[in-house]
Amino acid sequence: MQNQDEIFMGRALALASRAWGRTHPNPMVGAVIVENGVIVAEGFHAQDGGPHAERVALAALGRAPRPGAVLYVTLEPCSTHGRTGACCDAIVEAGLKHVVIGASDPNPAHAGRGFERLRAQGISVITGVAEVACRDLNLIFNHWIVDKRPLLAGKIAMTLDGKIACRTGESKWITGEAARADGQRWRKLFPAIAVGAGTVLADNPSLTRRLAGEAEECGRRFVFDTTLRTAAMEAAEWPKVYTDRWRESTIVVTTQGASAGIRSRLEAAGVQVWSHEASRGKVAWDGFAQRCAEESITGVYLEGGAQLLSNILAARALDYLLCYQAPLLFADSEASEAFTGLVPGCPGEGIRMTELHRAEFGDDALVRGRLVYPKP
Repeated sequence: MQNQDEIFMGRALALASRAWGRTHPNPMVGAVIVENGVIVAEGFHAQDGGPHAERVALAALGRAPRPGAVLYVTLEPCSTHGRTGACCDAIVEAGLKHVVIGASDPNPAHAGRGFERLRAQGISVITGVAEVACRDLNLIFNHWIVDKRPLLAGKIAMTLDGKIACRTGESKWITGEAARADGQRWRKLFPAIAVGAGTVLADNPSLTRRLAGEAEECGRRFVFDTTLRTAAMEAAEWPKVYTDRWRESTIVVTTQGASAGIRSRLEAAGVQVWSHEASRGKVAWDGFAQRCAEESITGVYLEGGAQLLSNILAARALDYLLCYQAPLLFADSEASEAFTGLVPGCPGEGIRMTELHRAEFGDDALVRGRLVYPKP
């Protein structure tokens, strides 16, 4: 059974989630102010550059907190002055004497400093309430702020025996509607989505965000195409990611040896092209991640296909994996495999998932977590 602190922190988490995918490169944060066991004010960080959750909640209260009031906030209040001022200062100025915090600031340069500043002002600080959920909410931000590079996350939907399509190539649909809707939710969280050339040619996907009750949106769209074969035909036959109203959000990632003529045609149509050095005929992932960092793209959601995901796994460059699994068996050695190309000699040489989170969507299951690669 949840205690009172967990219940109020749960509400703060729900508030933070309202800004799902809209705060990059900042974290999502929620806050509630409680007096005599009742929530009297709420707030969340709505977008980059906007006021922080603590300040929104205090503004919503519109008066000084009553004696004994408690502030619940999902992330350690900032202790440094940015565009909106340090939230620790706002808490002190408001006269709050009790603060409950979910997760600490992941930035090693700031972690714990907010706690120290508040306690130095005589404020009671409780930490670690619903910590796992509070930290998980900002998995992209946490990776970005610590590693200074984008979180590269793969998504796969497969059968119990690890297949993603029948031998005919038919894959619609392995998972059910609820699981597919959750995949769209993750698309909204990530600033960018990526697929390989084979997926573009086979499925002609729009790679947009389509959530029930919300207008269709489009973030950055990456197409990995080492030879620019997805644009080798006449422009009238190009895939929709090169011709729709969001085409300027599309970036084709290719190698320096790709056709200069096709590249020029794409750029003339408004499509961006990134050229990187090739590694064994494939785009070098380190160069791609560095370019994303330079463009302030904090996370990329790689939806496949299998060749793209297998390639990034072989390069040890995939940070995170979301694996949807349906209660379905193909039992066909010729059906398309989810992942290929590695040759572990024993289970200990496999890639392991850690920091696991599990969820069910109808009959389908999602397991997601961070990847840990075996020592070379």
